[in-house]
Amino acid sequence: MDSIKICVIGLGYVGLPLARLFSTKYPTIGFDMNQRRVGELMAGHDVTLEVSDELLQDAIGNHGFLCTSNVDEIRECNFYIIAVPTPVDVNNRPDLYPLYGASETVGRVISKGDIVVYESTVYPGVTEEECLPVVEKVSGLKFNEDFFAGYSPERINPGDKDHTVDKIKKVTSGSTPEIADIIDKVYNSVLVNGTHKAPSIKVAEASKIIENSQRDVNIAFMNELAKIFNAMGIDTNDVIEAASSKWNFIKLKPGLVGGHCISVDPYYLIQKAQVYGVLPRIMSAARRLNDGMGDYVANQIIKLMNKKGVLVKDSKILILGFTFKENCPDVRNTKIVDIYHTLQEYTRNITVYDPWVDASKVATEYGIDIITSGVEKLEGRFDAVVLGVAHKEFKELNVRKLLVNECGVIYDVKGALDRNIVDGRL
Repeated sequence: MDSIKICVIGLGYVGLPLARLFSTKYPTIGFDMNQRRVGELMAGHDVTLEVSDELLQDAIGNHGFLCTSNVDEIRECNFYIIAVPTPVDVNNRPDLYPLYGASETVGRVISKGDIVVYESTVYPGVTEEECLPVVEKVSGLKFNEDFFAGYSPERINPGDKDHTVDKIKKVTSGSTPEIADIIDKVYNSVLVNGTHKAPSIKVAEASKIIENSQRDVNIAFMNELAKIFNAMGIDTNDVIEAASSKWNFIKLKPGLVGGHCISVDPYYLIQKAQVYGVLPRIMSAARRLNDGMGDYVANQIIKLMNKKGVLVKDSKILILGFTFKENCPDVRNTKIVDIYHTLQEYTRNITVYDPWVDASKVATEYGIDIITSGVEKLEGRFDAVVLGVAHKEFKELNVRKLLVNECGVIYDVKGALDRNIVDGRL
């Protein structure tokens, strides 16, 4: 390939930063079926806040970066990168339909000699066994003869401005040794910290899925410890600080595990493992434990209210934060909603405040009306306040002033508030 022309399919939290970065080096087109999303991006603003307006506008104005929903505009590309979501269904089974759809799109435009690279998190084998046959069928071309493929898992951390796409070391792989070299060189050309070239596509797929599965298991362990220590009347954070004084202790904290990656990806490996007759007991137990933490937190809040003589029924409760993590507008798979629904069994007077989110999006996806401004109007109104997300704005709040009186309860999910003002924390 003498001249690389890149198309990134899927302009979400992963695809857009990657496409913007590639546009500084190669002719790059971003493709997304969501016309509204495309329009917003071409107007120079990313609502996910992963790419600043300055960088996006520079890419469009100075590097010829184009976002489109018109498939005809990507036909001249020769290096296709697929970065679409890989969700699970209501039964936590892998949902590959976004990947199938993206593969069909590539199949309609791919030409002889072109390369398609998958970035979506999947179990080992999906690229070669599920996706590429779709490309073959639609295009009429033969894999590894007419076109080639690779896999390079995304490692972007939404909201993280330190570990941006250009600074993350990328795993790369290709369907032949020669193609692996080409893919590796293309990614290396825009990365500060280079790449790790895996020996096969399946190895690269597996490397990504165990990254998130490992973190899920580790957090589950800390959540289990939190339950134990809370029952004993011991502050979990104090225990962690003491234990972390040892040089080889891995310092992690308990918490809600939401978002599109850690709370979803393990299910892909769990499902595939069972096909091979292996029951991943540790991973499955970790998922169950982490998925139940929202309900656990809500019940801890109810217990504290009862102990302080605060009537739970029809009480007024404020939840600070709705996103799945701090300083980020991402509400995908947020576990705050589990706290909300459990508390809702006792009272309908629940207010959710989060200045980072799009209230209309939350209303559409979760059926919950939230407020995004006017925190000063909330003072002196609530029987209990729950810090669910450690947004920077919340650390500056006088949370006690939000309570009706001194008997009110403050629960800190994130351990971000002064411990002297809280009644309980995870």
